[in-house]
Amino acid sequence: MESEASSKNTSMAKLKIAGSWSGALEVDLDVWTIPMLREEVARRSNCRPESIKLICGGKVLKDGEGNDKLSELGIKNNGKILASRVGADEGKSMKEAFLAEEERSRRLARIKAAAVALAERHVDGSLPMEDFNIELEDQSGKKVHLGSETDQRGVMMGMMLHANAKRLIKQQKYKDALDVLSMGEEAFSLCDPKVIEMIDNIPILQIDTVWCYFMLKDITWLSMAGERLAKARQGIERTHGKDSSRIRILQGGSYPELALHLRLELLEGVVAYHSHQFEKSRKALNSAQDKFLQLQVSDEALSLLISMGYKEREAKRALRMNNQNVENAVEFLIQEKLKKAQKREEDIRRRNEIMEQKRYGMTPLKKAVDLERLNELVSIGFEKELAAEALRRSENDTQKALDDLTNPETNSSIQLYIESKKKKRLRQAADAAIEELISMGFERSRAVRSSGTKEQALNLLIEESMPNPTTEANDGTAFDSTLHSSTGSAGVNNEDMVEGPLHINDTTEERDMEMEDAIVQEITGDSLSDYDIEVTKEGEAIAEYLALLTSTGNSGKDSTQ
Repeated sequence: MESEASSKNTSMAKLKIAGSWSGALEVDLDVWTIPMLREEVARRSNCRPESIKLICGGKVLKDGEGNDKLSELGIKNNGKILASRVGADEGKSMKEAFLAEEERSRRLARIKAAAVALAERHVDGSLPMEDFNIELEDQSGKKVHLGSETDQRGVMMGMMLHANAKRLIKQQKYKDALDVLSMGEEAFSLCDPKVIEMIDNIPILQIDTVWCYFMLKDITWLSMAGERLAKARQGIERTHGKDSSRIRILQGGSYPELALHLRLELLEGVVAYHSHQFEKSRKALNSAQDKFLQLQVSDEALSLLISMGYKEREAKRALRMNNQNVENAVEFLIQEKLKKAQKREEDIRRRNEIMEQKRYGMTPLKKAVDLERLNELVSIGFEKELAAEALRRSENDTQKALDDLTNPETNSSIQLYIESKKKKRLRQAADAAIEELISMGFERSRAVRSSGTKEQALNLLIEESMPNPTTEANDGTAFDSTLHSSTGSAGVNNEDMVEGPLHINDTTEERDMEMEDAIVQEITGDSLSDYDIEVTKEGEAIAEYLALLTSTGNSGKDSTQ
């Protein structure tokens, strides 16, 4: 019996506590957790548990999930624990910091999940839930298709995450921005390397990442920064052409990339300086300074553009991107205005197309009806709704749809289906209108008998409710007409989802609409947004590091250290 009792207590141990309370505690290492230990020490110290900090082996013991046992955390018999008492404010701030970190992690996870969900819905021709579509464009605003569907999805995710990170950088939330940039880099890595080589988004992401390192003033990033900047320079030269010749052609002679190159050279100079490569640092910083001076807008030129009705920010941007040439800046602003107008028209057209596609429903693989193929069938004489249903059934296979439309039996079947759907929608609309009238307080039997539009039915019901001997005698009169809805749709049930709905409503997908909307708002459609950099901080950093080079008394030669 004695040996059995002994075996049951093998996990019992003594812990030596010092600090706010000194003594020995007898604990069961396989039962006790950090919160339990903290609470016991706090009780003996006559203070609240959150004001006790426990340290063992040079590490602060954190509660974590609160389920880990002391034995699992490596605490053993005769272990020494330092219990320090923190002030109320410090204890509160520690808790707040922990909660803030948890919230930050949750938000980052939401950002990634929202970007993934948006890319999945907008990359493969699926009918979007929203009244907009996200599409890839080049610097001239033309829509592009890069590689496979996987490549398209990776690029789309990467660009959305990069846009989100840029917003965080503007808010000076550099740590959060780094995490989102890392997600964006991971998304781009899903693409075929040959596809990645065609775009400059990845080099710009690398530069933005090193910029966050620099703004956080963390020296540990140095070696990693050098590698990133080397890749960024290679990528920029590959996509922009030697001496930016390719981008010059694309942008009609303007210089949108100047600020980006300034930031790149500044960061190269900083990395070289901290690597004791002073000559290389000076060369990079001097080149960056030349570009900084090039980007300084004169008061006269700015005043002239403002007097012409342009806002200060857009005037500065135009002058910076056109080498301070006023005439070119004005032409640039005119073209930008035209592009915005064209984009608005295109957005309206595309939104109307999406609404039209939603009326036709989804294909069996949940894709939208291809409007270009639909118009081809309409152009040769087929009725639009009939052709749309044939394309929907055939998964947008034009030849298969044509075969069905020219086959009398199949054509008749499609027409009957369309008519049944129309009747069903009218019935749903009527039922919905009846329920609305009932919710207003009218009896169901009277609401069902009403006819005409909803307004006419409502007026009739109100008249019937008024005391009138002549109408009271006609209560038994029946009305055969149904109530019509001008919209033609009052909702879609699960059966509609299989047969071909008026609109999609995939209730199986739980959407984070708040985060999705936030990401979409950051997608400006501005092809030059990556180059539109306010270079004030860069100018201050250039001056600071050139002064440091001067103060070293170095003749310009690299250090051997």
